Amino acid sequence: MLERQLYLHWERYRLQHRRCDVIRCMLIVMLVGCLSTWSIAQPAGIQGPVDLHCEYLLNPLGVDEPAPRLLWKLSDQRRGARQTAYEIFVDKDAATLGQQGKGMWHSGKVASSASLVSYAGKKLERGIRYYWTVKVWDENGLLYKRQPIAYFETGIGINANWKGAWISDGAGIDVKPAPYFRTTFEPKKKIRSARAYIAAAGLYELYVNGLRVGDHRLDPAYTRFDRRTHYLTHDVTAAVVQGKNAVGVLLGNGWYNHQSTAVWDFHRAPWRARPVFCMDLRITYDDGSTETITTGKNWKTNTGAIIFNSIYTAEHVDASRELTGWSTAGYDDKGWKEIVYRAAPSQNVVSQQIHPIRATDTIKARSMQRFSDSLYVFDLGRNIAGVSRITVKAAAGTTLRLKHGERLYPNGRVDLSNIDVHYRPTGTDDPFQTDIVTLAGGSEESFMPHFNYKGFQYVEVVSSAPVTLTSDNLVGYFMHSDVPAVGSIQSSDPVINGIWKAANNSYLSNLHGYPTDCPQREKNGWTGDAHIAIETGLYNFDAITIYEKWMADHRDEQQPNGVLPSIIPTGGWGYEWGNGPDWTSTIALIPWNVYLFYGDTKLLALCYDNIRRYVDHINDRYPSGLTSWGLGDWVPVKSKSPVEFTSSGYYLTDVRILAKAAKLLKRAADYNKYTQLAKKIQDAINAKYLDRATGLYGKGTQTEMSFPLHWKIVPENMIKTVADNLARRVEADSVTLDVGLLGTKTILNALSDNGHAELAFRLASKRTYPSWGWWIVNGATTLYENWKIDSRNDISLNHIMFGEVGAWLYKGLGGIKPLEQAPGFKTVSLEPHFVAGLDSFVAVYNSPKGSILSSWKRVGNALHYTTIIPANSLALLKLSLPVGTNITEAQKPVVAGARGIISRSIGDGKVELKIEAGEYHFIIE
Repeated sequence: MLERQLYLHWERYRLQHRRCDVIRCMLIVMLVGCLSTWSIAQPAGIQGPVDLHCEYLLNPLGVDEPAPRLLWKLSDQRRGARQTAYEIFVDKDAATLGQQGKGMWHSGKVASSASLVSYAGKKLERGIRYYWTVKVWDENGLLYKRQPIAYFETGIGINANWKGAWISDGAGIDVKPAPYFRTTFEPKKKIRSARAYIAAAGLYELYVNGLRVGDHRLDPAYTRFDRRTHYLTHDVTAAVVQGKNAVGVLLGNGWYNHQSTAVWDFHRAPWRARPVFCMDLRITYDDGSTETITTGKNWKTNTGAIIFNSIYTAEHVDASRELTGWSTAGYDDKGWKEIVYRAAPSQNVVSQQIHPIRATDTIKARSMQRFSDSLYVFDLGRNIAGVSRITVKAAAGTTLRLKHGERLYPNGRVDLSNIDVHYRPTGTDDPFQTDIVTLAGGSEESFMPHFNYKGFQYVEVVSSAPVTLTSDNLVGYFMHSDVPAVGSIQSSDPVINGIWKAANNSYLSNLHGYPTDCPQREKNGWTGDAHIAIETGLYNFDAITIYEKWMADHRDEQQPNGVLPSIIPTGGWGYEWGNGPDWTSTIALIPWNVYLFYGDTKLLALCYDNIRRYVDHINDRYPSGLTSWGLGDWVPVKSKSPVEFTSSGYYLTDVRILAKAAKLLKRAADYNKYTQLAKKIQDAINAKYLDRATGLYGKGTQTEMSFPLHWKIVPENMIKTVADNLARRVEADSVTLDVGLLGTKTILNALSDNGHAELAFRLASKRTYPSWGWWIVNGATTLYENWKIDSRNDISLNHIMFGEVGAWLYKGLGGIKPLEQAPGFKTVSLEPHFVAGLDSFVAVYNSPKGSILSSWKRVGNALHYTTIIPANSLALLKLSLPVGTNITEAQKPVVAGARGIISRSIGDGKVELKIEAGEYHFIIE
């Protein structure tokens, strides 16, 4: 095939010629990108396997998993398109890839529709690039012509494989200036490739010959540093030259050496120490031999322009102390001192295999207000997490203070009072969210923090001397874990569109290697906020790598008795407050939702014993089946539900997930045990809180009624009664929200899932207080922490905890849901609701099987509904229609046996269709 021939030609060229310049690197990226999407001589709409990934990443480096997961999608627009067999080849050599009897693994032809397969070949070696491809056969047994090539590269492996030493500058934890490190080396032969493996406690930036390597920010991701340390792999082939080279590493404190002081005691973390790192720079020469440049006594260290850095507050720079050229080969480092050896921060050094943090958007200031020649306020026009960059020319010694905030005082200056409430400074030299820059003077200078991020919309610049600024002098950078977008919502209601965008902005603002609550006041991995927003995250972004990493953090933090802290990771705070099952059910809910969305049992298996220990701990403490351990319905509008009611409901959910996981993992005894325990808990909740005569739970508040519906606590024969009572309560409350955090997860779903979708939409689209729409019409670009915009407490303006609405748009309006019986969207559940008040609605979700479309619009008296089901999937389509409604597809009656329609059933005001993959245009009138 042409695709294979081109790739092999490139590999031969790569082996014969040194990749030593940027142009060649660009060609590599372009070529691999083309090979991942190119269709060769296929009929329109038919490609075959696409989107080849390893461990959910595109061509990853540093894979240490002994049996990495290989996955792909099937691109074929024909109706009924499906995979009937696959064949995988893995080889070190692209030239022999796909040849029988060659390579590391040949799966043979496997009769299966699976597109997620774990490697099962020979033992993978360290530091090797492996190429892989897959052949796929269609529903007719015909082989797709397309056979794309992808690769993954193994990493350095376990601790014993490292050659470098852990080094630091020997300073104490209270020393403020950031340490710089450098060394030089000279390759002995012609270079084929070079990889830098670098592990750090704290944060780092890597430089080779004066240029920063890569575009990641804030590496490595925050972990429980004394139990797990991350390393990253960088391809530095293009940066290393024949002749003398220099390598530089700049270290930041991050969460490892927290010098700021706040209520969570980060500064007292048991791991706290001066930042430290270890590196192996492995060079492979053209003759196949290797050489490793390691950290050791050949390195030197110094301090420079970064005189203070805090992940929590800000960064301070004195530009007059800049070490110009410090990471170049010709730099004179005679004044630098010798490094010191340090013990490894942990004995568990693992490869960081997640989507990295990047600056994804550059945001120009929408406006600037000049108060004087030394006081300016910039407005970005939207709330973000990230940093600002200022460019200015002023006299030497001029100091700029850049205060970042979410709102303004009436006089137009930046107000931090809503986000600095938990900060406990010990002096005045570390102001909250305020970068301090002392200029070197002379030419134009730019400053952007290296090791910090903030939550802000406004930046107040105060200068110690007159300075001239315009709106062009400052830009913002939106920073977050760069997870690929997989979903989109578009409707005829601009407020609904605004809610969806705000939910996504808040979700991304709170994703920095782990999910957080807010990007300014706390930056904490609050467990409750994260499990409330898990579906919003998964419908909109391919975030599995972040959640798999965060669940490892959970496993690191769990006490032997099963208890988890309320913030993860933590330096110790959170084991005594806020960590009941209503919050720390993350240990069960996150793996379960990942399983539903991806069809992958790995995370459930990894967390199984942790879920069991957690459940057993609650059972030991609360043998009645009811638990009062928890925070309850946080930040309610008015009504507060009993903590015992909601915490017991989450406890029940955890036990059910544990029982289901036991069944999946073939642990029959556990399945029986926890199935019985779940029934006991459900019966206990209903015995105490359900009035069977009236169909009311507790006092009948919105949370008390929606919570048992959503979490399936209600007895089967009473679901309709309870749902109707909930609807009456919402109507009695003037179709206005009266819930807190836990209720926002359940209220819309409970209504739309149980015959009251119109009412759910009226709640979701409400423009008056309290509502999501109330925020939007008042200018919000992110979700808030409190329904009251003018509240004095709990008023971060960039919070994800009320973010379930972003998932409900896909479920309650688009009707797109995973099916537990066929997870990973092998079978798509489709139940769209054509609510009054919307003329059109479009939901697109790029599932692990491919893009799912659920779209409808009103045309005259008819309703046009379009859906696309990806190849290798089926769908169960349920439509609630009035009796006598006519439904056609392609101008033909919808009947079983029609093209793509497997079955049809009618009953109870519903039409249910089982349909094959393909595109369908239904007209309902």
